[in-house]
Amino acid sequence: MQVSEQAAADLAARELGAFLERRREQIAQRWADAPLFRTVFTVSRDEAVEACKTVVDALADVASTGRLENIAAPGFDSAREQLGRMAASRARSGFSAAQVADEAAGLRVTIAELLRGEVQDLSGDESQEVLLALTVLMGTLSLVIMETTVNAGEELIARQRQQLLEVATPVINLWEGIVAVPLIGTLDSARSQVVMESLLEAIVDQRARYAILDITGVPTVDSLVAQHLMKTVAAARLMGAECIVSGIRPAIAQTIVHLGIDLSSVLTRSSLADALAYALTQQGIEVSRAAGVNPR
Repeated sequence: MQVSEQAAADLAARELGAFLERRREQIAQRWADAPLFRTVFTVSRDEAVEACKTVVDALADVASTGRLENIAAPGFDSAREQLGRMAASRARSGFSAAQVADEAAGLRVTIAELLRGEVQDLSGDESQEVLLALTVLMGTLSLVIMETTVNAGEELIARQRQQLLEVATPVINLWEGIVAVPLIGTLDSARSQVVMESLLEAIVDQRARYAILDITGVPTVDSLVAQHLMKTVAAARLMGAECIVSGIRPAIAQTIVHLGIDLSSVLTRSSLADALAYALTQQGIEVSRAAGVNPR
């Protein structure tokens, strides 16, 4: 770009920044009825207007620096919270990042209508430069909103995944001083961490002396799963509870032996019922089979 062209672009950016400052109130009032703002700030319209003003101020700051294409421009920092709220709300409503960006691009029409009325006194080239600057600036705003939408979506997925892990690993209070975690499905590192944290919290809350890890629903046990179990058992012991691993089926027992995994330091039982009976007996509670009930 030649020096004269750069100078013209810088002048157009400053003209645009000054325009945004002058028409801040009018733009905010019109934007407040746009879906991107209206569906997020539902308490009052004034709340939406104030959010719009924050975004307009950010655009004016960016324009005044001439860095119209820089999504990391400091001017956007003040508006990212508002943009993040909008992006998160639209993401929760099922809108993709591209759809939210399209809504942001639609905000340009409002500014362009007001801007054309003010650039009539400028020469044709100057007015076109200012309108071009507006197009570039609003395109950058769309990119900023798309970025925040993607980040909001990733955060939402992470929270939902964490919630699913917590729901899938409940801690059950079986008896006074006895808690159990029935594990179902694959036991990976993330889920193992949730199991450990949930179990330790339950041990403290319930003042449990015995904690049962039931792996009846775990399809396979490899060295990684065994390592997670050992860590959980060790953590429970540090909290003053004896940990019992139950639900070790014949196939899993053979796999453990084949892999050479040493579980000699871990108390094991073949079923949850056996583990519960052991814990009750250790607490001085006599456990006997009901009359007429035959073992399976």
